[in-house]
Amino acid sequence: MAMTDQHDASAAPAMMEGEARDFFALLKPRVMSLVVFTAFVGMLLAPGEIHPVLGFIAILCIAIGGGASGALNMWYDADIDAQMGRTSRRPIPAGKISAETTFAFGMVLSVFSVVVLGLTVNWLSAGLLAFTIFFYAVVYTMWLKRSTPQNIVIGGAAGAFPPIIGWACVTNSISIESIVLFSIVFLWTPAHFWALALFKCADYGRAGVPMLPNVAGERATKNQIVLYAVLTAISGLVPSLMGFAGVLYGIVAAALGAAFIWYSVKTWQMPDGDEKMIPAKKLFGYSLLYLFGIFTALAVDGLAVKFLGATV
Repeated sequence: MAMTDQHDASAAPAMMEGEARDFFALLKPRVMSLVVFTAFVGMLLAPGEIHPVLGFIAILCIAIGGGASGALNMWYDADIDAQMGRTSRRPIPAGKISAETTFAFGMVLSVFSVVVLGLTVNWLSAGLLAFTIFFYAVVYTMWLKRSTPQNIVIGGAAGAFPPIIGWACVTNSISIESIVLFSIVFLWTPAHFWALALFKCADYGRAGVPMLPNVAGERATKNQIVLYAVLTAISGLVPSLMGFAGVLYGIVAAALGAAFIWYSVKTWQMPDGDEKMIPAKKLFGYSLLYLFGIFTALAVDGLAVKFLGATV
């Protein structure tokens, strides 16, 4: 009996750790990290100051809200996730967490993040966070994703709101500058996801998701990728052109944007039906680097303004 009790006691921590890890996976931590980073840059660039404690609470609430969106997305898309190779190991299709528990988890986190942000920071930022969660979970996940090949274009707005929310946390307002930050992420999203859709076309087809390559074909998708890469590169220059980012940022943005266009053109030149899809995979990888680089450069510029009193 003693040996059995000892065995059970040693197994309990591992079980608890696994369950905690599964709940964390529901939050889509990679997506959450992007949400947190762009929201932080929005806060950093916003004129005025926010108390460090309130700033930390704001970022935490935005992170939790982003994670809640991910959990609700996994709850509704469990049937799709089970049919796709890259998502079949998520907690619900893997049988680690039930759909009902996931839904409750997502709803509790949604309400908690919005209410705490409103009570501690301001209700404009809380309202924007609530709208973002609703847009991602309902408008994108429940409606657009399964009904139109433009799902990523329209639905991309959900991932583009965090910089506006971060800005609103500091200023309690929405400005043209924060809309520019929104535009960079919004225009970046189609090229990023359609590159993924090109080399995951079979997965999306098996799951019945009308991604652009499955509906319009590879050539039309490649044309759209180049178009959005050019628009993204142009939008990346706007902060410098408007004067809320400096010359050094403009140089970095121009270089990053030129490389984005180059990778998209290489993808456009890729023969239709290419099984390896190497250019598309490289574009997908670079697109992540592009967005991280753009917002890092903006963060550096924002820090220069805060501590040096001038852009760089």
